[in-house]
Amino acid sequence: MTPARLAAARVLVAVDRGRTTLAAELEHARGGVEAARDRALLLELAAGTIRWRAELDALIEAQCRRSVGELDADVRAVLRLGAYQLRHLDRVPVHAVVNESVEATRALGHTRAAGFVNAVLRGLVRAGSRIRLPPRPEPDASREQQLAYLSVTMSHPRWLVERWIDRHGFDAAEQWCRFNNESPVVTVRALAGDSEAVRAAIQALDVAATPGLFVHDAFRLPAGALGRLSPDLRGRLLVQDEASQIVAHVVGAREGERVLDLCAAPGGKASWIAAAVGASGMLVASDVRRPRVVLLRSTLDRAGAPARVVALDASQPLPFGPLFDRVLLDAPCSGLGTIRRDPDVKWARRPEELADFARGQGLMIEQAASVVRPGGTLVYATCSSEPEENEAVVKAFLEAHPEFEQARAKPGPGVSGSADLTDAEGFLRTLPFRHGLDAFFAAVLVRRGTA
Repeated sequence: MTPARLAAARVLVAVDRGRTTLAAELEHARGGVEAARDRALLLELAAGTIRWRAELDALIEAQCRRSVGELDADVRAVLRLGAYQLRHLDRVPVHAVVNESVEATRALGHTRAAGFVNAVLRGLVRAGSRIRLPPRPEPDASREQQLAYLSVTMSHPRWLVERWIDRHGFDAAEQWCRFNNESPVVTVRALAGDSEAVRAAIQALDVAATPGLFVHDAFRLPAGALGRLSPDLRGRLLVQDEASQIVAHVVGAREGERVLDLCAAPGGKASWIAAAVGASGMLVASDVRRPRVVLLRSTLDRAGAPARVVALDASQPLPFGPLFDRVLLDAPCSGLGTIRRDPDVKWARRPEELADFARGQGLMIEQAASVVRPGGTLVYATCSSEPEENEAVVKAFLEAHPEFEQARAKPGPGVSGSADLTDAEGFLRTLPFRHGLDAFFAAVLVRRGTA
């Protein structure tokens, strides 16, 4: 049995039980899978199965006549993995998928369930295209038909796609789901030095490096490309989503300024800000948990950035006066804007959690604002798609703090198409169906007065 398949089943069980995230569990599982090819298969199987979970459950339930939720967690994971391979992968022979699924069931200690797994997967093979999932609705279809298609066939939580339809319409919601169901591209930028020279060095290895969609210094690599680069070349790169890079440009840090980056790990935005303020400026970068502070420090050290790294809880009073020219609060959020990269997020989140996130974000924006100097700028950002965490937090803050006013978010000269990235209310808002990027949000708030 391929080690990757058993490892993938264990990853799915851990994520399903809510003990961990997909990213954390994959990082842990990779240590037990030696071959690079098997590690790539592990990632594809685990991420793909979670990405298409609702569709796979509908297929399985059509065969076993039981709710997938009633099955043992190990058996459920094996069936989902098998169904994913049968439905979405064509390079593995059908008999191999079924046989390895049976062996994985036994390896997980469920010998008596091996026959059940064999029967369900063989039933899927025999049924083929006869299993009917909700079809793409016609233009005059009911809302219920739209929701059934997006939630089951396009495998997204019903409550979430209902929100997207309400705000953007069915066609945009469908494009958003399609975007999320694709494997994410790897977007990178050079940590220091000439980005074009780094890109040329990558292309010299016969690795495609295509320009980013908006950020001049960003470029995209094919899946698995990082593993083909030398350690030295990989060390000169930072993997950072392009929408995240755009937020760093919105901060607009300038040489000689004092900047505070709260909740800064893993450090992508902080490294850009450090380069912008230069040796004559000062960057203080912080996060709250020790592992994240260590990661932040590592990223800034690799970038050669002379930043001060400290541990701070952004929801508590900060040990500074109003002395910073710019403060970036990249607030902890639901992460619903990054589903393509983190597909487990869509199943982990619940609509009632959004209010809880917003309360925490409200506390943090209060503290962040307290250290902005008169005339200085506060940038509030999230990687959430939902208004409760975005404009609602900003508008509530502005109502309580007339000393601040909103300015139009401008990504600056390092970003093409800046006008298209800023909405009618002046917020930066990247949208998958419009920009081909993850859903990020940023607002620029200026403290009235002069220094």
